[in-house]
Amino acid sequence: MAKMEVLRLTPTQRGELHAFLRGRNLPASVAQRMRIVLLLDEGVSYRDIEDKLGTPPSTISRWKQRYEKEGVLGLATVHPCQPPQKLTPQLRAKVLERTRQRPPDGSTHWSLRKMAAVMKVSKNLIARIWKEADLKPHRMERYMASNDPQFEQKAAAIIGLYLNPPQNGAVFCVDEKSAIQALDRLDRRLPLFAWPRGEAWL
Repeated sequence: MAKMEVLRLTPTQRGELHAFLRGRNLPASVAQRMRIVLLLDEGVSYRDIEDKLGTPPSTISRWKQRYEKEGVLGLATVHPCQPPQKLTPQLRAKVLERTRQRPPDGSTHWSLRKMAAVMKVSKNLIARIWKEADLKPHRMERYMASNDPQFEQKAAAIIGLYLNPPQNGAVFCVDEKSAIQALDRLDRRLPLFAWPRGEAWL
């Protein structure tokens, strides 16, 4: 009998896996691995998972370890010499966090090829992530680094919320524009709304 290995997911991780499983374009092999992780989180034994999914204990253990090490990205199939092409919230968070840091080769700026080599993904994915975030690292004069040890996990959770919002729900983002004092009306037919700190928005 295979030794039981405990896996505990956070509510965010559990919701993320269920959201992916509801998708229509998820490969069957990846969906199977996500079900393995969810069953382990429910406390189902290796033997019961093997009976339910037809998966041997060695495979169950392998994907459990991959998930613990790399998250959802670790459940994807990566062929040798072929960087992953799937853009996930985790990958976005990893790239954005890495962009805040200096390149490991001592150079002053990141390039697409340099970041792609470090992250082991295609440069097209890096270009897409930087474009969506309106980042131009090759023009940066300084770097900003977060001192939050859970920055990557929090960023992935927020990105996942935007990509897979709750059914029949709405996602709102509120951000302070401290450098902008919007004190003039954009439309004179609408009343001016003032925030407590002085910013005014329509």
